[in-house]
Amino acid sequence: MVDEGRRIVDAARKRGVVLRLYGGLAVRAHCNVIAFCERDYSDIDMIGLRAQRKDIVLLFRELGFTENYHVSQATRGRQLQFVRPCLHDDDGARAHDDDHVDVSLDTFRMDHDIDLTGRLGLDDYTIPVSDQLLTKLQVFKPDEKDARDVLTLLKDLELKEDEAPGVIGLSYVAARCADDWGLYHDVERNLERCARLLPGYRLSEDDERRVLDGLARMRRAIEDAPKSRRWRWRAKVGERRPWHNDVEEQGEEL
Repeated sequence: MVDEGRRIVDAARKRGVVLRLYGGLAVRAHCNVIAFCERDYSDIDMIGLRAQRKDIVLLFRELGFTENYHVSQATRGRQLQFVRPCLHDDDGARAHDDDHVDVSLDTFRMDHDIDLTGRLGLDDYTIPVSDQLLTKLQVFKPDEKDARDVLTLLKDLELKEDEAPGVIGLSYVAARCADDWGLYHDVERNLERCARLLPGYRLSEDDERRVLDGLARMRRAIEDAPKSRRWRWRAKVGERRPWHNDVEEQGEEL
């Protein structure tokens, strides 16, 4: 499915359409040890540009997909979904009932909103790995897949102050959190969770040390970044008011 996602991105690129992978498949695309991050994938998650909505619909139509209009209606056009009969072979049988691709437009929306407009050109096939890490750390009730994806990214990718293709940018992640107390709060909680869960993954000593160092550097960068006035005002309110979006479908909290 990673290959399928790349083919869709390439087909889009030929037509001047911007699409990038996010989610578990994007993590796998950057994973060094496939056995650690491999799992079943039920769909392909992508980000595109709202300004190219009509072009995206036409692209998927040409690729043999049918649009599920209910998703567009339910999300007021913020998200699109495309479906076609499964083309993947699994020992002579369909790997799953159908292929479907979920396309968010401009913004990743889950427990927190992450605007990706203007950021989809940093990596050839996925959203920037800094944003990929944030999409996992922003979850209010993370499940095991979220924690494993965070550990995968910190184990396999480089952390630097500034971003580059395949490099997690500490300054960027810290700046996002410094402007949004709710995002900061959930990211901090998840960094703590990941540190607590790390021994259960039985990584090598070198990998475990690397991940712990990454978690600590990430937390220091987030804590030390100058906070916006909006952040400081919201921090005074704290958990007395909801600080994240209400997401209906989430796994069992770690």
